[in-house]
Amino acid sequence: MSKYVPLKATFMLAAIFGFLISGYMITELSWKVTMLIFFSTMFIAAFISMTHAPIPVKLKK
Repeated sequence: MSKYVPLKATFMLAAIFGFLISGYMITELSWKVTMLIFFSTMFIAAFISMTHAPIPVKLKK
């Protein structure tokens, strides 16, 4: 069984922005496909972490 680690929101934000920027700015097809796959994998990892990771308990002071 896998353990899920909660990732930061900036990780998902970087995946979204990286996907959009590499989709529009990179002109060479092989690099474009490579970067789109890379940022898609980052987004999927962030989404799995968001839905399956345990909610951290905050202590009251």
